Amino acid sequence: MADEPLSANDSNAIAGDAAEAAGTPELADALAKADSYYKNWQRTAADFANYKRRIEQERGETARFASASLVINLLPVYDDLERAVGSVDANLAGLNWVQGVVAIQRKFWHMLEAMGVNEVAAAGESFDPAFHEAVARQPGDEGKVLHVVQKGYRLGEKVIRPAMVIVGEG
Repeated sequence: MADEPLSANDSNAIAGDAAEAAGTPELADALAKADSYYKNWQRTAADFANYKRRIEQERGETARFASASLVINLLPVYDDLERAVGSVDANLAGLNWVQGVVAIQRKFWHMLEAMGVNEVAAAGESFDPAFHEAVARQPGDEGKVLHVVQKGYRLGEKVIRPAMVIVGEG
């Protein structure tokens, strides 16, 4: 109880009691100044706590922005690598250098996953403008994604690149 700071009402009551007991104006002035200093200190301590919280939030936002920027710049390279692996002729698939490229592509994806990147589900899903960008319409199930032109990705829960898709028009 002794370690807890006094509330404004408690400090005013103590100041009033002390002034009445002493009866001197100097003591009353000193107690009023002490109360004023105490209230200013409380405001400053609260302002400092708010400042620290705001700085930590800004630091986190800066780190997330830097991470998103890096991922956005890496995605085209990953797309190219994925297309290269996907277009390898079946006759070449057993060669060591092809297996090396496949291993690099897999390692690249694991690195992106470790950064919090996830692929946006698209093929066969219902079209959702929050995750998909329609680039064409073709005959098919109304509102369903028929084909993925370019994969989309999320960083955490935020979409950093929507999937470019072809949507069925019914």
